[in-house]
Amino acid sequence: MAHGTTTASEELFAPISTDLELCYQTFGDADADPLLLVMGLGGPMTWWPEEFCRQLAEAGFYVIRYDNRDTGRSSRARGRLGRSALVRAFVGAPVRAPYGMGDLADDAFALLDHLGIASAHVAGISMGGMIVQTMALSRPDRVRSLTSIMSTTGRRTVGFQHPALLPTLIGRVGPGEDGYVANSLKVWKLIGSPGYPTPTEELEARARETFRRGVSASGVVRQMMAVLTQPDRTPRLRELTVPTLVVHGLADKMVHVSGGRATAAAVPDAELMLIGGMGHDTPVEIWPRLIRGIRRVADRA
Repeated sequence: MAHGTTTASEELFAPISTDLELCYQTFGDADADPLLLVMGLGGPMTWWPEEFCRQLAEAGFYVIRYDNRDTGRSSRARGRLGRSALVRAFVGAPVRAPYGMGDLADDAFALLDHLGIASAHVAGISMGGMIVQTMALSRPDRVRSLTSIMSTTGRRTVGFQHPALLPTLIGRVGPGEDGYVANSLKVWKLIGSPGYPTPTEELEARARETFRRGVSASGVVRQMMAVLTQPDRTPRLRELTVPTLVVHGLADKMVHVSGGRATAAAVPDAELMLIGGMGHDTPVEIWPRLIRGIRRVADRA
């Protein structure tokens, strides 16, 4: 199923199962190298900025961005979780998660199936990095190259959060759009790139767009549970033969740079790109380096 050679498609929907539908959008020529972009915790596909996607298309990719389940315009999963379940998972106690990293990876493969794409280059940010790592481990024949951005291996001793973030991350969010925006501004000021600060008006515009596309507090908790209950992929990452790029900011407070270093150390022949002044976001100033890196690892495939 192709969508022609227009620069960007409208937002489309892929039926993944009887009760799951993923919202997605494509950029560029459907005959170019397919590149699937996977966003992180609570982030819709629009956190991959449209201009960034256009520049990737100009670099020779057929770009696909999508809302993970429980974000944006994709379907909401079932299963409510209380904070006590999160705390149990955080300390490593056994807990049942509504879905896991493998399910999120299967969603991505189902989207590629819907598009008639047998294999693709994949790039993921944060939780999205965990998802694309899982994709490469579960179906290496379907992953042409892997770019893991500000993510980690699942090992608890690396890629940890700065303790100062916890009160804000688990704090109550005020009601409605304004409450969501106020909390978003607080979070991004804490975890964004100190070397490349994003103007407040841009952060506010992104937060309002995110809220209006659809946010789910319970969905974020379900995704968080998938992150907390993920396995340590380190032993299996050592067996990967997929060309791999690992990108991490040296100023990342959300996922410590040790997560990126551990990922690159585990994957044979992985390229590690460490960026000074970069936190847990992708400011426009680093786009050229990021796009060159994704193109470079794709060309190794």
